[in-house]
Amino acid sequence: MNYLNDISKLIFKSIIFGVLILGFNHQISAQSTSMSTYCNPINIDYTYMIYNSDKNISYRSGADPAVVEFRNEYYMFVTRSMGYWHSTDLQNWEFITPEKWYFEGSNAPAAFNYKDSVLYVTGNPSGSMSILYTDNPKKGDWKAVPSILNNLQDPCFFIDDDGQAYIFWGSSNTYPIRGRKLNAEERFNPDEEIVELFKLDGEKHGWERFGDNHADTVLKGYMEGAWLTKHNGKYYMQYAAPGTEFNVYGDGVYMSDSPLGPYTYAINNPVSYKPGGFMNGAGHGSTLIGPQNTYWHFATMALSLNVNWERRICMFPTYFDAEGLMHTNTYFGDYPHFAPAEPGKPGEFAGWMLLSYKKPVKASSSVEDFKPENLVDENVKSFWLAKENNEKEWVEIDLQQASNVYAIQVNYQDYKSDIYGKVEGLKHRYLIEGSLDGNTWVVLVDREDNYKDVPNDYVELAESKSVRFVRYKNIKVPTTNLAISGLRVFGLGTGKKPGSVKHFNVARKTDTRDAMVTWDAQENVQGYNVFWGIAPDKLYNSWLVYGENELELKNLNVDQPYYLAIEAFNENGVSKKSEIIKID
Repeated sequence: MNYLNDISKLIFKSIIFGVLILGFNHQISAQSTSMSTYCNPINIDYTYMIYNSDKNISYRSGADPAVVEFRNEYYMFVTRSMGYWHSTDLQNWEFITPEKWYFEGSNAPAAFNYKDSVLYVTGNPSGSMSILYTDNPKKGDWKAVPSILNNLQDPCFFIDDDGQAYIFWGSSNTYPIRGRKLNAEERFNPDEEIVELFKLDGEKHGWERFGDNHADTVLKGYMEGAWLTKHNGKYYMQYAAPGTEFNVYGDGVYMSDSPLGPYTYAINNPVSYKPGGFMNGAGHGSTLIGPQNTYWHFATMALSLNVNWERRICMFPTYFDAEGLMHTNTYFGDYPHFAPAEPGKPGEFAGWMLLSYKKPVKASSSVEDFKPENLVDENVKSFWLAKENNEKEWVEIDLQQASNVYAIQVNYQDYKSDIYGKVEGLKHRYLIEGSLDGNTWVVLVDREDNYKDVPNDYVELAESKSVRFVRYKNIKVPTTNLAISGLRVFGLGTGKKPGSVKHFNVARKTDTRDAMVTWDAQENVQGYNVFWGIAPDKLYNSWLVYGENELELKNLNVDQPYYLAIEAFNENGVSKKSEIIKID
């Protein structure tokens, strides 16, 4: 029995149901696609984990996203989520509870669209990789190919243009990414030969070293999360390192002319990397073609407060340059960017700055060390904790000058939330108001009658508002406590942009994986973006730094020249980029 061809016959059995569901989802999309921008982390109803419930630790998590297009729509499969999400535009997502699914949810899932006739998924938490398939993922009537591949972690399932299927896998600080052929004519039974593709080489690749800022000199980094993308006849095998809980978690890529190699290391690695800013990390992801025929890379961000495995999902525009080098754009990676379906500028930075950073804050109440000022420190691991969770609680930010507000993001924190599993009916209800004088208020964001679960709620205003004060007024959130890690106000101030950074200097160390970057601190500056790359026109990576005038880079590849530059920014805009410095 040929599973690739025979399964497509199932399509017509559910055509009426599929059309009805399609219409319903288009109605949802039409009601919720008014925003032209998005902001990381992605605002979906993340599932509460159950794996530390014996310790009374309650937390949401979403990680290892496998995002695929199927019949011009999109599906996102996320670790331990008890289902998956559907979208028509890569911006607005609705959760699907399928008819059949993994009892414990999928783990580090893989997904593949075969010619729009059938959608495949695998990622069994036990490591026994039955390959699931359906022609109707909105219904979720998943069936399993009887053949089982044992002892696999972090699978990648891929079918080439000639119909040849492959499985890749690996999650280890010792072993490489591996692959083997599968026989689609015989229930995806694997060939006997297992091919070792490549493994981490932290001695040569600084970004593969373990720990925050790659600072752990004892433990080896972990390689995991294989994902294969074919572009212009080349195969791009992506992989994550050095560990999901670190700020420097990222994705690299090897390239080949064949799915099983041999593979060559991309000299511009890492290709997906976001070590600075409000929330860090851009690893263990997937790459697909989205609206307007543009590439997007979905990845994992580290929250890692309640437990190390507390994570969120992000997405970044992705490109292939003239030399075939893959790279993502994580510049201002947790600020507003134009959405994938926005005509003419998908993924571009919107230019809206952070108005709330380090501004004065006052609140109705607070508990112990969880002070209101934690809302504006751009650290996702600190948060404001109110004494109650009711309509009497509020917090107010003084922007210190009238500013044009374009969007607001509310990031809730799970402090002793006492919620476990995928729970129906969770919702966040609140109001955000603005004022020029602190006396007369206008509504900026109205979630008074909101009945959706929005843990990282990003709202773009219908039109910008000039205000000095921004006030969050709680109505009810689903957690036991009202806790918010970031009330982030985006827009443009009315003052001056910073001038160009002076005395920018880069010194590469004896260990050429490392370099020290320094510059003169400036007044009236929030932070800086440090850029680096393998050529003056390939400064593909950037690191956003708040409140410092130095940065130690420990992510360089040995025997590779680099080019670096820097810019400063504040709530009024971004300075001119410095001259480019070369280091050998």
